[in-house]
Amino acid sequence: MRARRRRSTGTDYLSDALALLGGWTRDGVQLRRDLACDDSQHAALTERIKVAADTLHIRPSIRRVDGHTQICLGQQDGTAITDGEVTLAARIEDFYRTVVERP
Repeated sequence: MRARRRRSTGTDYLSDALALLGGWTRDGVQLRRDLACDDSQHAALTERIKVAADTLHIRPSIRRVDGHTQICLGQQDGTAITDGEVTLAARIEDFYRTVVERP
């Protein structure tokens, strides 16, 4: 999923793209998501994320906390959120649906 950049209207295409990604929050220069899954689902999800992230040259932070997988895209001291990070967030949503078998 790629968001189109709206040049003439002046709207923030990143905000538009994030609106389509339910559950993701924008925290400054980072995207964050908490996903409920068991340990085996976490392992499968993490593996898929790593492959996609390597392709996009992105280093997400993935942690397992209290039965949830926490994902953070972007660096706290980095620049603005990139198109690649939004693309990875969309792919993670697809991976999550596949791993937990939700349509």
